[in-house]
Amino acid sequence: MTKNENDITMAKKPTGWLHTVVDYGPLLVFLSVYKFSQPPADSTFGEIAAVIYGTIAFMVAAVVALAFSKWKFGKVSPMLILSTTLIVGFGALTIWLRDERFIQFKPTAIYLLFGGVLIVGWLRGRAWLQVLLEAAFEGVTQKGWLKLSRNWGFFFLFLAVLNEIMVRSMSFESWLWAKIWVFLPLTFLFTFSQIPMLLKHGLSLDDTDEVLKDEPPVG
Repeated sequence: MTKNENDITMAKKPTGWLHTVVDYGPLLVFLSVYKFSQPPADSTFGEIAAVIYGTIAFMVAAVVALAFSKWKFGKVSPMLILSTTLIVGFGALTIWLRDERFIQFKPTAIYLLFGGVLIVGWLRGRAWLQVLLEAAFEGVTQKGWLKLSRNWGFFFLFLAVLNEIMVRSMSFESWLWAKIWVFLPLTFLFTFSQIPMLLKHGLSLDDTDEVLKDEPPVG
């Protein structure tokens, strides 16, 4: 590889903050539009109008994030494609039926899908997390990838249960804020907790930041 080719490859390598923007940027757009679109309390449409406006913005922002990922990083992971597809699908149902429960169920559907796929792969001896993320942590053994896939699979199932609990116990706005102040920190802490295991299975200390950059999308 020439020096120029190497520079291009390094330039396209995702940075931590850009990765977070791609994953959580659409959710922040949703929250912002919802917050500033809330009608007066005596409005005929009530809160659902703000939900619909926020959902439309969410869908557009998710597609923009997908296109940005392709342009900036030169690739789009299968996980991000699936996540965006579900955002558009459940968002369309929310708008059509004027029912916010569909967009609230979207994270649960994503978590159940990813969790089920990863656990089935683990049971079959396949590290499907590596395939879904299109990531490669240099030096990590197949056994290490299997353990990481298994752990993420069960973590996704935990997030699915947590999301359903929050949907049933919180207002819509509080649930939106929880996506930022609960799910994001939990995901970061869980990702960080996997580093010691990966170090035991071949991950270089110099590559630990790559684990945090390549965490699955959970927004």
